[in-house]
Amino acid sequence: MESRLNDLETKVAFQDELLETLNTIVAEQQQQLDLIQRELRLVYEQVKTLSPSDIANSDDQERPPHY
Repeated sequence: MESRLNDLETKVAFQDELLETLNTIVAEQQQQLDLIQRELRLVYEQVKTLSPSDIANSDDQERPPHY
């Protein structure tokens, strides 16, 4: 009985450590997502300010000489 109790306590200790590690990873990933969302908003705002003449038409571009 005591052996089973020790095994269970060991498993709980490992699970607690794993849970803490996973929680830290999730928090870091959320920070990364927040940063990416802010950067994406900035890029979106920059693209919105472009006029159609700023956006190159693929037909107007010359092909490189190796084509």
